[in-house]
Amino acid sequence: MGIAAIRIMLVDDHAVVREGMRALLEAFEEMSVVGEAANGDAAIEALPRIRPDLLMSDLKMPGMPAAELIRRARIVQPGLRVLAFTSFAEARHVRELIEAGADGYLLKDANKDEIRRAINTVITGVRYLHPAAQQAIDEAGGSGPLGTLTLRERDVLRELAKGRSNKEIGRILELTEGTVKGYVSAIFEKIGVNDRTQAALYAHRIGVVGD
Repeated sequence: MGIAAIRIMLVDDHAVVREGMRALLEAFEEMSVVGEAANGDAAIEALPRIRPDLLMSDLKMPGMPAAELIRRARIVQPGLRVLAFTSFAEARHVRELIEAGADGYLLKDANKDEIRRAINTVITGVRYLHPAAQQAIDEAGGSGPLGTLTLRERDVLRELAKGRSNKEIGRILELTEGTVKGYVSAIFEKIGVNDRTQAALYAHRIGVVGD
């Protein structure tokens, strides 16, 4: 028996966008579009019946604001993953949706490989930000979870992402293994991940690994 497909619900007020995304996503063997809605109100009404794994929503739609949709959707279906899929990358929009509970922020100019990567990332509980969205936050004076890390924590994250153990990281950075373990725990909490694999994926995605 194969692995169950990721059940996705599309929310966008443009039917042509929903049709195009459905065709694209259903070409991926691990994904299935199980529902559509033209606005937030319709999405909230349909959620209890459809029970998707992921809500993929536009930002600008008539009726319920996207941030409110996200907040209410997470209440209606705890554990639901939400990926914003929009044309806007302004810092205030990115922050608003992330604070409302979005797991990721993707722009509509993304290619199919990035769309697939974004969905597979957020479904595991790791946040995904389109590079333009991350840049918008950086230029607005904040840098998201990465900005909360100290320089030493960034060093540890960089080595962790290269697959090194705490002992190896300690030797490279001249730290005790216990100190490295403490840094790793702090990093997990700050960037919102649960294990080393998720932290490594995060580090590679935001480009802190280097050579």
